[in-house]
Amino acid sequence: MTVVLDTNALMMPVECDVRVFEELQRLLGSVDPIVPAQVLAELESLSGGASEEATAASVGLDLADRCRMVEAAPDYADDAVLAVAQREGVEYALTNDRPLQERLLAAGVPVISLRGEHKLAITHP
Repeated sequence: MTVVLDTNALMMPVECDVRVFEELQRLLGSVDPIVPAQVLAELESLSGGASEEATAASVGLDLADRCRMVEAAPDYADDAVLAVAQREGVEYALTNDRPLQERLLAAGVPVISLRGEHKLAITHP
């Protein structure tokens, strides 16, 4: 199953204490995680400093090494996630961003997001 991850999905391990890849495997079995180049750029810009957000972004960059990086035309990370999610062969998108979830669901893309304290769940359009 191909899953596109956004910025906050890669920051979940620090911000929400979620083991993202283990949870994806629990939900879907074998997973092909992908991340748009714009998400990597956003993580890089957030990773400077000593804040919790910077730490989460640094961890997110490390986790992104487990993903396949893909190109997308839009400059803004959320727009890139949506564009990639609408490509043929991408079955799910992982995000906790409410406005992005709504856009994805409206476009017919199933969304994986945090449910409960440390678990992910799927919402179908």
